[in-house]
Amino acid sequence: MSALRCVVTGAASGMGAAIAEGLRRRGDRVVGLDLSPATDTLIVDLADGDARARVAEEARARLGGVDVLINAAGIYRPGSVVDSVPDDWRPVWEVDLVAPVDLMRLLAPDMIAAGRGWIVNITSVHGRISEPDSLAYDIAKAGLEAATRSAAVDLGEYGILVNAIAPGFVRTPMGRLPDGSDETDTPEFRAKFFDDGRLPLRRGARAEEIVPAVLSLASVENTYLTGQVVAIDGGLTARF
Repeated sequence: MSALRCVVTGAASGMGAAIAEGLRRRGDRVVGLDLSPATDTLIVDLADGDARARVAEEARARLGGVDVLINAAGIYRPGSVVDSVPDDWRPVWEVDLVAPVDLMRLLAPDMIAAGRGWIVNITSVHGRISEPDSLAYDIAKAGLEAATRSAAVDLGEYGILVNAIAPGFVRTPMGRLPDGSDETDTPEFRAKFFDDGRLPLRRGARAEEIVPAVLSLASVENTYLTGQVVAIDGGLTARF
């Protein structure tokens, strides 16, 4: 089986790094896109449209084309509908929504030419449920789920499969508190989500636990699953 040529955003840390490593272990070739340096990673601010286009072209050149795109980069900024303004929302939307949709646009032509391709967008349970002070992030993730479905419809005739993974609480730098601890380790979190079983598995996920589903969706063995959002959330969204 020939190696797939993969682009992974957010490849320097968290889920993006775990996914990139999983793809490499599988034998695929990977170019990452991130603000921070990492193995085989191009440095880019994904909120910058011109820079985004440049690194997409550089990644294509390095790989000789693209078979797989994994949009894993994301940022979070707190704010509610009553205490935030559009200038607070736009940076989140640019990285979490505009960038992944634009990269689908920029890299789909290689897949169209090849008659096959796989795109996996990392969304969040925030795409379907909400918590306080998460307006911009909730909107971005819901939008990315809609974009996943729309792209699956548009690209299906070319043999390109587009899906999303919606994680719940994952122990990554995004969930780190100012003191360096993880949000899932706090007494407040445990009381809210563990004690009454609101999170049935009673723990946050490790980034590595998201990888198998991503690898399955971005695989030559996936020939028919498209336009879907797969929640990996420890049962969070199953609980009333």
